[in-house]
Amino acid sequence: MLEIMSTEAESSAKIIVIGVGGAGNNAVNRMIDENIGGVEFIGVNTDKQALVLCKAPTLIQIGEKLTKGLGAGAKPEIGQKAAEESAEELAAAMEGADMVFVTCGMGGGTGTGAAPIVAKLAKDMGILTVGVVTKPFKFEAKTRMVNAITGIDNLRESVDTLIVIPNDKLLE
Repeated sequence: MLEIMSTEAESSAKIIVIGVGGAGNNAVNRMIDENIGGVEFIGVNTDKQALVLCKAPTLIQIGEKLTKGLGAGAKPEIGQKAAEESAEELAAAMEGADMVFVTCGMGGGTGTGAAPIVAKLAKDMGILTVGVVTKPFKFEAKTRMVNAITGIDNLRESVDTLIVIPNDKLLE
């Protein structure tokens, strides 16, 4: 018997884009503004005031006890501890996903410290995990670049694929 299939391909894959930290939240906002479809968006941040500006339908304030909603102060170790504090909530938000994109700007506190934790949670759940991150501009403080390189190395261990975009390339 001939079976007629719908011409509208229904995607059964659940894809989530998680923007971590200020730059990650900005990336999510940009994707939402561009009407990127077929994915779920989640905004994650330690900074409560910045998080409310994220347009993602799901927002997760991490490290509420640690940071009191005031951000990570450009300290990756605070971002890491904040993500560890909120690991259960982060994992619950990724439940059932087939693929997770973790996006952030490397060099600051929340993205640099928390993104590797978010990615590790996803990977440990058996989810295909892709990191898409930016490196600081060359004119930014050296400590930002040092933090970024460390963060990228940490993230690389927890993703299936990592895409690193130097901010300087975005200016070209």
